[in-house]
Amino acid sequence: MTLQAIALNGSLKAADAEETSSTDRMIGVIGDELAKHGVALGETIRLASRNILPGVSSDEGPGDDWPDVRRRILAADLLIFGTPIWLGQMSSVAKRVLERMDAFLGETDDQGRMPSFSKVAVAAIVGNEDGAHSVTASLFQALNDVGWTIPAGGACYWVGEAMHGTDFKELPQVPPKVAETAAMLASNAAHLARLLKAERYPGT
Repeated sequence: MTLQAIALNGSLKAADAEETSSTDRMIGVIGDELAKHGVALGETIRLASRNILPGVSSDEGPGDDWPDVRRRILAADLLIFGTPIWLGQMSSVAKRVLERMDAFLGETDDQGRMPSFSKVAVAAIVGNEDGAHSVTASLFQALNDVGWTIPAGGACYWVGEAMHGTDFKELPQVPPKVAETAAMLASNAAHLARLLKAERYPGT
């Protein structure tokens, strides 16, 4: 069974999707590991290049790009949610996406299942200061609240030493611990996504 993954890149740097960011690189590390388990990463959506309007509905009207992004992520089996750390928190565009997913709470089917039920989400986090645990905690709490399923070991992150200027994308090679974490994340996420695709949550 082939599974489909999609990634959201919450980088604030250069909305041009052709410019690689550190978040892109971390998403790529996870995507490569997922491919070993029969999960194809179809596309990465650079959130800063989309006009995702503020709000908590699934469509905020003319000019809102969220309905298209929403459709794409819900068509996949697995979501890689990528964000850099800024001021110890996830990026503002990443948080906006979570706020828009709040609409899932009111979009349940006859069994009380949100559109995201039976779909798996993992985190790809990068930054130059501490904050990965805090971002993971707030991100997973929000994703779980709006219906996504988080696998064991569902976050892969890299943070450099405080006060230095090296970005993840500038490292000559992926640190062994990051590679090891990404491999376990991919194994667990693919396994869980395959189980949920074969047998969805029953709901109420």
